[in-house]
Amino acid sequence: MTAPIHAFRTVLVANRGEIALRILRTVKALGLEGAIVHHAIDRDSPAVRAADKAHEIGGASPIAAYLDGAQIIAAARALGAQAIHPGYGFLSENAGFVRQVAQAGLIFVGPSPDAIELMGDKVRARAFATKHGFPVAPSAIEDDAPRTFLERARALGFPLLIKPAAGGGGKGMRIVRDAAALEEEIARARSEGERYFGDGRLYVERYVENPRHIEVQILGDAHGNVVHLFERECSVQRRFQKIIEESPSPALTPHERAEIATTARNIAKAAGYTNAGTVEFIYSSGKFYFLEMNTRLQVEHPVTEMVTGIDLVAEQLRIAAGARLSVSQSDIISSGHAIEARIYAESPGRGFAPTTGRVLELRAPRGEGVRFDCGIAKGQHVTAAFDPMLAKLIVHGTDREQACARLDSALRELVLLGCETNAGFLRRVIRHPAFAAGEVHTGFLDAHPEIAAEPPLPRELADKLLAAAALSTRAVRDAADAVPALHAAMGAWRN
Repeated sequence: MTAPIHAFRTVLVANRGEIALRILRTVKALGLEGAIVHHAIDRDSPAVRAADKAHEIGGASPIAAYLDGAQIIAAARALGAQAIHPGYGFLSENAGFVRQVAQAGLIFVGPSPDAIELMGDKVRARAFATKHGFPVAPSAIEDDAPRTFLERARALGFPLLIKPAAGGGGKGMRIVRDAAALEEEIARARSEGERYFGDGRLYVERYVENPRHIEVQILGDAHGNVVHLFERECSVQRRFQKIIEESPSPALTPHERAEIATTARNIAKAAGYTNAGTVEFIYSSGKFYFLEMNTRLQVEHPVTEMVTGIDLVAEQLRIAAGARLSVSQSDIISSGHAIEARIYAESPGRGFAPTTGRVLELRAPRGEGVRFDCGIAKGQHVTAAFDPMLAKLIVHGTDREQACARLDSALRELVLLGCETNAGFLRRVIRHPAFAAGEVHTGFLDAHPEIAAEPPLPRELADKLLAAAALSTRAVRDAADAVPALHAAMGAWRN
């Protein structure tokens, strides 16, 4: 594969972990030079080792370093980079940062700041969708009339879903079923919005019980071309965060699939959107409503790459360089079935509490149709400084049944020792009869709390595992092999 254009030679990845490593792979496959910024905590990470150039950045905390736009731009200049790819999270949807990148004479690999402000802001995006006649769930927006917000929210009826205007990742979102609790929950959601996003604006929408969460990947270039790359179903979630994603959705008919994909494409086209983005919908009983748009590359983008064969990062780089899309809508075909499972450092049996530790052993699963995007290595420390996602396991099969079987097998083969992960929990999810039948929704895990519970170990097996663990520890082995001082003093003797 060769570089599609020559607008830039060096691309700086302003991110970390698996997404940084994944972007670097495409950057280098295109014949470009890959650079990266990193906090000291990530100095020995696989992404930093894979980069052609690296620059250390600092801050009050590791996260603060990756959010320091001025420091990242300075690093880009120091490393001779002409373009910055933000990945997802951190500064990927920060319009101010995008403007700073442009002012510095650099290229941002993503949408324009105007598009981020329009479609990345949930309130403005909903107003835009409503204005253009796209289906939107009944809602009340605080900005419309702050004094009557509470009254208008109550008028929608219950249950309600409160959301921060600038939110993401489930932060600040609350389901309210009791009218008496609405005012207090609004205050809490506003406080969380201000804490996480520096923006306390809210809106509420009528909560659809147990809907499906379906999103559509789109790409647009600066020449007016916009395409969709079909849908991904992301209904298996915990705390409004996705855990398993797949394509195609097992719920949609061919007609519904075409309708939701075309709607997403038209939304992006109406917004004059460029680069990669995802239009998200809630779906229930044959109807779908616009939810929001993510103005960046999604965590689950490999699912789309597996079914279409299109490298989304390569397309992002082409678009950022001013080139046209390499494919037209008629060229894009969805083939087979793909599923992604997110590997988290967490304990499902303890309320999905984050876990930490040093990676003692890491063996990636292999096999036909298996892809493992991972940002950690043996010997690396998993800390609580960042989001607990460690890796993504993606599989592809000729149909959903084969894809599920391959995912189950790959999860069984995965070895990651040193901190507890959710791998066993993921196996229980995909082996559940309702998941196997495609009967999932956003409340799936709440409806089946038994999935999170760790199955009890038989006492005999637990004793064997503890003994094996103890004997694998150097201090225990040394103590077991040591000759007590009293016996050693006796010298050589025979009975």
